[in-house]
Amino acid sequence: MCDANIPAAYVDHDPATDPKRRHAPAPEPLPVPVMDNHTHFDVSGAGGDHSALAVSVGSALDAAMAVGVQGAVQVGCDLESSRFTVDAVDAEPRLLGAVALHPNDAPDYAERGELDAALAEIEALAMHPRIRAIGETGLDYFRTSGARLQDQLYSFRRHIDIAKRLGLALQIHDRDAHADVVRVLEEEGAPETVVFHCFSGDGELARICNSRGWFMSFAGTLTFRNATNLREAVKKADPGLLLVETDAPFLTPHPHRGRPNASYMIPYTVRGMADVTGIELSELCTQISSNTVRAYGSWEW
Repeated sequence: MCDANIPAAYVDHDPATDPKRRHAPAPEPLPVPVMDNHTHFDVSGAGGDHSALAVSVGSALDAAMAVGVQGAVQVGCDLESSRFTVDAVDAEPRLLGAVALHPNDAPDYAERGELDAALAEIEALAMHPRIRAIGETGLDYFRTSGARLQDQLYSFRRHIDIAKRLGLALQIHDRDAHADVVRVLEEEGAPETVVFHCFSGDGELARICNSRGWFMSFAGTLTFRNATNLREAVKKADPGLLLVETDAPFLTPHPHRGRPNASYMIPYTVRGMADVTGIELSELCTQISSNTVRAYGSWEW
């Protein structure tokens, strides 16, 4: 397979034995820079392990900047990755951070009797000035069920409280739980800034987000052939509430679905959003960039 268009930082780290899992070619650069508002630099590949990074954060961001992605929000999902996030934002000015216990991990902390202590550490980590969000947190009815859902719900409510008290954005993980996520946000009183990470709803959830002023962040899933609900949603979403993300190394956009994702892949998704909404590409990029700064504040590098 020709490596000519794969960013140099990734070429030597791709698994040569399986060309279908190699990183994809870099897309054409965007006309106006945007930010990847949700990515996981601590996760080394599409398999989701937390082994040592093959590609440095700096090199990954260099590859992203070459195609018009000028910064990213690194997201923690447990204590280990949240500590990594604080270290990463200290070292790399192109990063802001978010810290939390993922809804599927919170019950594990609860079973060990460690949930409240873990939440206290998340709050302490969130006081770093470059941590701008609590997340990802929320509800996941796909991977968690039974009694463990009560621990997930307790954790979600606690994360909402932390975000409100610290004045931070809240990044929502919502999988097969749209109605209950909205219900809990309304019961607790939503923080001033709410971001539905990897928006997975339909036009009705987009309508609700529009009415509450909640941001909707679209990932590569928007470009999947079967994602009619997401294309309906992005058409109905207020452009002033649109964000874009990779959720890398997961959710690689079409036509490279199945390969590892990375921040440099954002232009594929942004162009997909432009095609569906009919918004001119430069205008959409400018809007997304403005929205991202409104949600998280300035990167200030």
